[in-house]
Amino acid sequence: MTIGALAASTRAGSPSAYRIAVALDAVRADPHHAFIAIDDAAGLRAAAIDALVAAGGDPGSLAGVPIALKDIIDHSGRVTTAGSSFYRHVPRHSATVVDRLERAGAVIVGRTGLHEFAFGFSSENEWFGAVRNPWDPATSPGGSSGGSAAAVAAGAVPVAIGTDTGGSVRVPAAMCGCVGLKVSHGRVPLTGVFPLAPSLDTVGPITTTVADAAAVYAVIAGDDPADPWSEPRPVIVPDGPSGLRGLRVGVPHPWVDRPLAARIATGFTGFLAALEAAGAEVTPIVSALLDPAGLPRASYAEVGAVHRDWITSDPTRYGSEVRERLLRDLEHGTDAVTAAWAWRHHLAAAFDRAFATVDLLVTPTTATLRKPIGVDLVDAGADPEPYRPALSWFTTLVNQAGLPALAVPLAGTAAAGTPPVSVQIIGPRFAEDRLLDAGLGLEMAGIVGFSPPRV
Repeated sequence: MTIGALAASTRAGSPSAYRIAVALDAVRADPHHAFIAIDDAAGLRAAAIDALVAAGGDPGSLAGVPIALKDIIDHSGRVTTAGSSFYRHVPRHSATVVDRLERAGAVIVGRTGLHEFAFGFSSENEWFGAVRNPWDPATSPGGSSGGSAAAVAAGAVPVAIGTDTGGSVRVPAAMCGCVGLKVSHGRVPLTGVFPLAPSLDTVGPITTTVADAAAVYAVIAGDDPADPWSEPRPVIVPDGPSGLRGLRVGVPHPWVDRPLAARIATGFTGFLAALEAAGAEVTPIVSALLDPAGLPRASYAEVGAVHRDWITSDPTRYGSEVRERLLRDLEHGTDAVTAAWAWRHHLAAAFDRAFATVDLLVTPTTATLRKPIGVDLVDAGADPEPYRPALSWFTTLVNQAGLPALAVPLAGTAAAGTPPVSVQIIGPRFAEDRLLDAGLGLEMAGIVGFSPPRV
């Protein structure tokens, strides 16, 4: 059942308290270690929503929908750990995104696990333990929003909220066979979200359908004067798919020309053929700037700045893997940071030139779909390589340019123990409606679609 149908049934008088109780039972069971904490107030909130409906009120578009929060997003009165050994913040106020969800009638049922301080792609957390992929518990769900994706894939909740600074919504969505929406930078407020790199950070939903992602996006998007990165732009949500015929789709080279796991290479080729069969115009786009090999490390200097005081006073509070990378990010000089910002400007301009000739760009979401827990090398079509570049190759440039992107699972490409192939659709800045419209069209055409894990 879609979240729209769930909310409609709540508004029609079907008790949400029962559905929330079922969700809480799933959170308590949690065989994949997706959750860090359960929200004991969820049952009371569901009862209050049912009482409002009984009195003739309308709780909102997400009435009674159970939602999980990545444990880096503040929820009033609950502990935010950011997946760390020492950060324990009990906020007086919820993050803006949480306020908007609750005003729309959603019920927060728990907080999900993540890579420490959201700085990584495996969700193998030294302090809380590894989150496990529902498709194969011996493998990672990706990160950093791994718990959010695992919770949705396993069916504990229909929606979980994650954050994405270099792929942290899209990568776990891909690794768990879900839909993940990365919004334009400045589209969804960051107020009350612990920062990783503020000029890159975004908040977005992980769901099982594009329609559900659109419904959540409609609630959480919009200007927030308290957020210095927020922009007052109109929020447009498509009513339904306008169709794929005539859609101009670009395939960026050399970006897509790296080695890929065999199933991903086959799936992506089939996806492009399906687009053309549905009437889309698929065109190669050649741009030397659209190449992650040119990404300056100093583009992440902000990460070190966020943690400078803590890590210099006591580095041992950080896990070894995160600590090593944070210390490197303290070493960037002014010249390197300035050059990185200039590179980001050139990258954004290169994307603008591409979107002058096509409506959307498409790539695979990741170069591999399997990352064994505790193993740093993965198979991505050539020699074994470190997992971080294999997982982030297609996602990081999107954040550097501030663009929106949608990760969607290809129908019919799943196998036992392995999620479906995921493709990434990229749009111009603040063109989430174009992305969602295309995603809805792909769903209607049967080209993309969620399937539950088969272990």
